[in-house]
Amino acid sequence: MRGALNAGMASRRVAAGRIHDGVEQLEVSVTGELDLEDRQALQRVAGLAGLSTELRDVTEVEYRELRLERVVLIGVAVDRVDADGSPAAAENSLHELARLAETAGSHVQEGLIQRRKRPDTATYVGAGKAAELAEIVASTGADTVICDGELSPGQLRKLEDIVKVKVVDRTALILDIFAQHARSREGKAQVELAQLEYMLPRLRGWGESLSRQAGGRVAGGGGIGTRGPGETKLETDRRRVRARIAKLRREIAAMATGREVQRGRRRGRDIPAVAIAGYTNAGKSSLLNSLTGAGVLVQDALFATLDPTVRRAHTPSGRAFTLTDTVGFVRHLPHQLVEAFRSTLEEVADADVILHVVDGSDADPNAQLAVVRGVLAEIGAGDVPELVVVNKADVADPITVEGLRLRERGCVVVSARTGQGVPELLTALEPRLPQHDHEVRALVPYSRGDLVARVHELGEVIGAEHVVDGIALHARVPARLAAELAPFNGHRR
Repeated sequence: MRGALNAGMASRRVAAGRIHDGVEQLEVSVTGELDLEDRQALQRVAGLAGLSTELRDVTEVEYRELRLERVVLIGVAVDRVDADGSPAAAENSLHELARLAETAGSHVQEGLIQRRKRPDTATYVGAGKAAELAEIVASTGADTVICDGELSPGQLRKLEDIVKVKVVDRTALILDIFAQHARSREGKAQVELAQLEYMLPRLRGWGESLSRQAGGRVAGGGGIGTRGPGETKLETDRRRVRARIAKLRREIAAMATGREVQRGRRRGRDIPAVAIAGYTNAGKSSLLNSLTGAGVLVQDALFATLDPTVRRAHTPSGRAFTLTDTVGFVRHLPHQLVEAFRSTLEEVADADVILHVVDGSDADPNAQLAVVRGVLAEIGAGDVPELVVVNKADVADPITVEGLRLRERGCVVVSARTGQGVPELLTALEPRLPQHDHEVRALVPYSRGDLVARVHELGEVIGAEHVVDGIALHARVPARLAAELAPFNGHRR
């Protein structure tokens, strides 16, 4: 497993370089190019001695900022009969963890998997595997151990005592990537909220520095309730973190109100909403660019898109709809992130149709489908009609693609990079959009060309005839537009 993982990581780095070059050649938007340059400029600098395990002591609380350079991965294959506990599933998960680590700016040295009935309650892995892990860390000069699961504060502390380097879990790694990629004010607030909620039960200090009690003026001017016998420094910092969490929740709620107003305006214009959802790095942003020419950032990296992008597109018949690119999902997506990004994910729950994008070249695309559908159900979007889009057909195994065709009836196979299958996708999407149930016949004066244009944009024109007094329309339109056409009903057809 270790040799195969190392070879796979090396080949993946080479392939990623080629893809980055291709993206830079294909990118047509100046904004997208600048975003990509900024993103690459923010990548972690590896190989600088003395930085790999640096911890900054702010208010005497250990802030676990990730400066990942050389890392060793460790995972546990739970011994059970279902498919999720199979060795193949554990290996796929560890390969994905390696890609996450590389996205965060680190270099993967080794990867280990231990098969056991359940993770060890003390150190996540057994005592023997923990000792072996410590030897590998020492021999490779690794700075960090990343566990393919969420560790309790006790597990993290005890495992660090054994391996003698920093230990982080999958959740902390994903949060770190989100912190690197967040660009908007809302995205940054959502990521900070998730990080603080993750950090709160894991706050710890330096020796006895946080066990001191402080009262009176020494309490840092905390005001009423902080003077007297005093509280430990750790308790003070926990209180400050809770206060910051409460403030962030209020800010995100206010921003969510603005997002709801924008959605309300789009609904008021009777334009159907389509959301692009799927596994991270499945090609959602590339598909948005291919369908709309949006020019949003495209990068061969996990969680390249955090802030939703809304663009307008048209069906082959000319009917308009909005297309929203959303954050990708991943195995074991931290629940803190799901809660923090709930206002953003509401774009998916409120959509009329979901384009569920799956990477046809992935080793286990069916697992991707299951993970995404699980998250969609969690955010209340499980009942939204979906159209499965198998992407990356130009590099996918034809046998795998054919298996997906048989499993997901009605799916569309495309390549967002080459444009293959995109016209067929628009054709398949059109009948899934909400149908208009108001059939009207009206003679619209030539002076109301704006109304005729809206009928063509928002409705379905059955017939149109130019006569002396205007344009005789026969169309199916939304209720709001039917009301605007009512004064022109009853005229010459």
